[in-house]
Amino acid sequence: MSKYLVLIYENEADYGTLSSEESDTVTEAHRTFLADNKDAIIGGEALQRASTATSIRKGVVTDGAFVETKEAIGGYYLIEAPDLDAALAIGKQVPARFGGVEVRPVLLWDV
Repeated sequence: MSKYLVLIYENEADYGTLSSEESDTVTEAHRTFLADNKDAIIGGEALQRASTATSIRKGVVTDGAFVETKEAIGGYYLIEAPDLDAALAIGKQVPARFGGVEVRPVLLWDV
């Protein structure tokens, strides 16, 4: 089995417009995803807003996200899958109401 990181990119501003019912719907969609894929999911977390990020570039530390962009990484899932096609099938199920996801293989170091 290989490991893949599924990065969730979404427009944070859209979440500020959600009603509590819509927010509950988003949360429930992630709960359903977790239940449907529990055997493949190793871990995952939601992240604080991009404005809370601290970036380091060539040794210089700055407040805020690394790049100004409309979409930011809002969370991730670390999954195991037999191959990229299986990982993509799981990635397609990730709720990303205001954006999309990126599926990337984890590089294994031979140490």
